[in-house]
Amino acid sequence: MALKITVIGTGYLGATHAAAMAELGFEVLGLDIVPEKIAMLTAGRVPMYEPGLEELLRRHTAGIEGASGRLRFTTSYEEAGEFGDVHFICVNTPQKHGEYACDMSYVNAAVESLAPHLRRPALVVGKSTVPVGSADRLAARLAELAPVGADAELAWNPEFLREGFAVQDTLRPDRIVVGVTSDRAEKLLREVYAKPLAEGSPFVVTDFPTAELVKVAANSFLATKISFINAMAEVCEAAGGDVVKLAEAIGHDERIGRKFLRAGIGFGGGCLPKDIRAFMARAGELGADQALTFLREVDSINMRRRGHMVELARDAVGGSFLGKRVAVLGATFKPDSDDVRDSPALNVAGQIQLQGAQVTVFDPKGMENARALFPTLAYAADPAEAARGAHAVLHLTEWREFRELDPAGLGDVVAERRILDGRNALDADRWREAGWTYRALGRPLA
Repeated sequence: MALKITVIGTGYLGATHAAAMAELGFEVLGLDIVPEKIAMLTAGRVPMYEPGLEELLRRHTAGIEGASGRLRFTTSYEEAGEFGDVHFICVNTPQKHGEYACDMSYVNAAVESLAPHLRRPALVVGKSTVPVGSADRLAARLAELAPVGADAELAWNPEFLREGFAVQDTLRPDRIVVGVTSDRAEKLLREVYAKPLAEGSPFVVTDFPTAELVKVAANSFLATKISFINAMAEVCEAAGGDVVKLAEAIGHDERIGRKFLRAGIGFGGGCLPKDIRAFMARAGELGADQALTFLREVDSINMRRRGHMVELARDAVGGSFLGKRVAVLGATFKPDSDDVRDSPALNVAGQIQLQGAQVTVFDPKGMENARALFPTLAYAADPAEAARGAHAVLHLTEWREFRELDPAGLGDVVAERRILDGRNALDADRWREAGWTYRALGRPLA
């Protein structure tokens, strides 16, 4: 008999996982406590921008013409408990207000709400990013609350989604990590992921603590690599070097690699910043805080880049933003997403506005979310409108359409042809040939 799957939490992670499980052939029930979100998903719409996700959702959601009907949504934990053999917990784990630590309230609530409805053997699988040690505690609580007792097992299966590539990363993951305590749990997860495994995705079986640590360790490594090249950009500026050429040269070393070596205004989003801070907080609780002190500097370097970009822009327009117009290309923390959480681009735009400039922002997908977060900024319908009359144009999110802009055409609408590339992603020669003064972090003036 085919497994039935529930997905608890239908945000970015949950909606993607639910649609992908239906694509893999399972009957899936998605659960959320927000009725408006369930109504939207049932209508085949997703509450965020993620390439390919809405099409995948509509291909399987019951009630949509031509859909497989394998995917439904509910607000009822009782219905979920009765329906599912494998229950994935995909709720959010934000940073606590005023602290570095992770807020576990949503994960705790999901277990507390689901467990009383588990009346037959079931596997509950955590996918949310949690502090190491959480799984042991939740497993005990699950067995305590579930009518079926110890036959309600827990496993931990961290997610490794990249925004902009989430569908691909779920259907064809570069690795599947499962923390389990029984052969039965491992067998069930091998059944869930049978198709990706048949296509060659590695399957790594671990204990609970290791599975919990994998995601934060991976994010910490990526954050360290990004902050390393940004630290090198600071040295290059002081020494007159070129961080782009430096990154190219060291990237040829296969031990280092080229990825995540583009200097700029740093990382943001809903994962890397909060994950490394929660990791530091948890290490302190475990008495291993000295092992992660380097992450404080990683975080510091990252935040410093935003202020440095503001300084570079202020110097470029003559030492003061008063009376100046600044165009900001980009609002999301990365391209191919509408996510503006902890966005370096919006942070820089906001700082410049506070210092007296009139700032106008354009982003291909993040405008609505940006307006909600920074309502006092001005917003334009396209890059040309944003740049009209600008004394400086700041490129702060590396969308493809910004890389493909016509420098000559944009130059016709600005007050001064001055561009600051906060992502080191534009063709400097192309912009200079069109009469622009091009500046970028960690690079010579010409």
